[in-house]
Amino acid sequence: MSYSIVQVQNSKEIMQFIKMPWKIYKNDPNWVPPLIGDMKRSLLPGPKCVLSEIPHTMFLLYKNSEIAGRIFAGIDTRMNKIKGTNAGYISLFECINDYDAAKMLFDGACGWLKAKGMTYVRGPVSMTGGDGDENKGLLVEGFDRPPVVMNSYNPPYYADLFEKYGFVKDYDLYAYYLDKDLIFRKNPEKIIEYAKKKYGFKVESIDFTKLDREINDIKKVLDVSIPDEWPDLVPPSLEEVKEMALKLKPLADPDLVIIARSGDEPVGFGLAIPDYNQVLKKLNGRLTPLSVLKFLVYKRKINMARVFTMFVVPEYRTKGVSYAIYYQIFLNGTKKGYHYGEGSTIGETNTRMRKDIESFGGIKYKTYRVYGLNL
Repeated sequence: MSYSIVQVQNSKEIMQFIKMPWKIYKNDPNWVPPLIGDMKRSLLPGPKCVLSEIPHTMFLLYKNSEIAGRIFAGIDTRMNKIKGTNAGYISLFECINDYDAAKMLFDGACGWLKAKGMTYVRGPVSMTGGDGDENKGLLVEGFDRPPVVMNSYNPPYYADLFEKYGFVKDYDLYAYYLDKDLIFRKNPEKIIEYAKKKYGFKVESIDFTKLDREINDIKKVLDVSIPDEWPDLVPPSLEEVKEMALKLKPLADPDLVIIARSGDEPVGFGLAIPDYNQVLKKLNGRLTPLSVLKFLVYKRKINMARVFTMFVVPEYRTKGVSYAIYYQIFLNGTKKGYHYGEGSTIGETNTRMRKDIESFGGIKYKTYRVYGLNL
């Protein structure tokens, strides 16, 4: 047995990097293949590459000339500047069940980050950094169901590989299962209407015809709602909010994007998106004419949505705003055929949001772990 590791240098190696997971998950019924085209747009250098301003590198591991693992390492310079840290991150880790192979990948990524002056590494997180919501955390509990859109999935043995190398828990994130027949079993409408009148707020679906206004309002909420103590999240710039909105708009259902306002002032918002993983699972990573037809057919059969963003300004956090947003998403979603949902990913220290979602019937069923290591 012979292992070798290379730092990815060209488009051929990037394509090998992208296609590597098919080796790990070929017999796993719960894995959802990513779209190869989306991964190419993210990883191949170009004017629209989301990583163009993020220092990063990728490594491929070979076993007897066959690909056996991969890892991505990056540095969120903006986050480090705001937080006063020297932290790097890892993402897109995949590896055969062999610690020697994993160690070579971790050595490569950590060595690169250390050479760049980083003193700590956190991961796995999104390839764009810790504040990204996509593929955040290593799944450590809840392997019996496929991941919901934008969430990660991995074999159970990955946690052993991380921990044997010396990674320790940095923080956990939870996913809550929502069944329309089990949540809001006690009708909350009277309480919610009372709170709206008492505290003077309303909730309504986003208006895509006034997208600039909606984006500015969401930015206002984010600016004052993200706690300073969160290690990997800072308020995004207006341009970043616009980019996120443009990325999500083709996927979003406006009835599942709810903004709360007091008068004309935004005081909170929640965002859910249909679980497109139910469709992606059938495409095997490729958009061909046949798979596009499949997409259009199966898109109409999606019966689950993921609530993945919820922020309320501090002065309204105890006034029922988040509860009203959740309930409006529930009402709108069930009318459109979404019978199930997932609330994720909620940090273990976010006790207020956890209490809210548990109070109306959410069941914690998955745990994602972000690890950390001193370099």
